[in-house]
Amino acid sequence: MILAVDTSLGTAVAVVALDGDVRAQATSENHLGHAEVIGTLIADALEAAGNPEITHVAAGMGPGPFTGLRIGIAAARAFALARAAHLVPVVSHDALALTALENGTTGTFIIETDARRRELAWTTYAGLDDTGLPQRMTEPALVAQAEADETLTAGKRIVATELSGGALGRVAARAVAAARTVGPDDALYLRSPDVAAPRVQA
Repeated sequence: MILAVDTSLGTAVAVVALDGDVRAQATSENHLGHAEVIGTLIADALEAAGNPEITHVAAGMGPGPFTGLRIGIAAARAFALARAAHLVPVVSHDALALTALENGTTGTFIIETDARRRELAWTTYAGLDDTGLPQRMTEPALVAQAEADETLTAGKRIVATELSGGALGRVAARAVAAARTVGPDDALYLRSPDVAAPRVQA
């Protein structure tokens, strides 16, 4: 079984079988307070799924705000370490793209999410590849909201405000079945964190 964890938008958790069947989901749409709810959501999803053996943990790697992503990725890594499970990094936009495709979206399209600071995170997709994974035409990037209409012209624009943990887990299941790595090792913050290391003065 796969435990999927994503905090790029709200907080989304799911338990998904390796064949892609979603066994349980738990979500919080609040874009803040990830740390307060993530432990409860994981426990709720596992209980609803019958507390199965978890062999893989899918971690949503963003793009998303620094603090939110850090909490979800840390939780996924800690759970994987504690259960000796395989960590499967997933680009969060891939889960949103899979949902769009399953809802009938065709052709080239752009997934957009709020990156805060009057910026949007975006990724361009075009259908599924031969392993059933969303096919990225561009990698995740940032654009100022004021410039989005001029910049994002390569396809239909889909603005996402919430993410399904089940979709993240299904992307991970397809990646595992295809023996592919589909996400980065590090979080997709797309901008440097506000905190900087102090400078050493001579």
